Amino acid sequence: MAAPRRLTAEQLAVALHERTGHMFRDKQRLQRALTHASARSAQAGLDYERFEFLGDRVLGLVVADMLLAAYPDAVEGELSLRLNALVNAEALSQIAEEIGLAELIRAGSDVRNLAGRKRVNLRADALESLIAVLYLDGGLEAARAFIHRYWMPRSQAMAKAKRDPKTELQEWAHQAASATPSYRIDGREGPDHDPVFTVSVTVGALAPVQGRGRSKREAEQAAAAAMLVREGVWADEGNAA
Repeated sequence: MAAPRRLTAEQLAVALHERTGHMFRDKQRLQRALTHASARSAQAGLDYERFEFLGDRVLGLVVADMLLAAYPDAVEGELSLRLNALVNAEALSQIAEEIGLAELIRAGSDVRNLAGRKRVNLRADALESLIAVLYLDGGLEAARAFIHRYWMPRSQAMAKAKRDPKTELQEWAHQAASATPSYRIDGREGPDHDPVFTVSVTVGALAPVQGRGRSKREAEQAAAAAMLVREGVWADEGNAA
């Protein structure tokens, strides 16, 4: 991450007004929220981490409310998967990059040079901190307006994209059962040029489900989709949103 622009509290508020649509009243609090522990004195308190804690909850509430309105027929399992995809660290890091937040984070040189997962987490944390300040400064509506602006397009793009049953089953299995789906080939029928495979999938202590297809992957996808339907994560095998 490049060295942050050393903006005054007033300059920071102006820069973020353009990106959030909100004019911050408490500019010093905004500056504290974007100052990492590596760039502050020991007497400065734990504002950054406390803001992350609050911002995470505000984001989850607003996105959950947004999904309930956007997908009135979706079951709880599907809503949970959509929520997780929208509020995980990767999604937050991408949005932080999109709005240029990384260049506004005050951090020590060792933190600015982070790479990989740690860099993703830093940007995600900063975005949660920003959301917290939006909430504290302008109330839930200010935070909601910002979140809808950047998260709604991603939610709509997810609805249009074809969902992969194996990927979704894996995400659901980790959340619901702390387990990884296990696939087993149960049978192969037909001639070599036109085979039909039967595959079963098991998640933890749940009863296995079978699927059939003209390739092992197709059969695995069918089994995963059947498991999602049986467990109420998907409403039907057509993968309807």
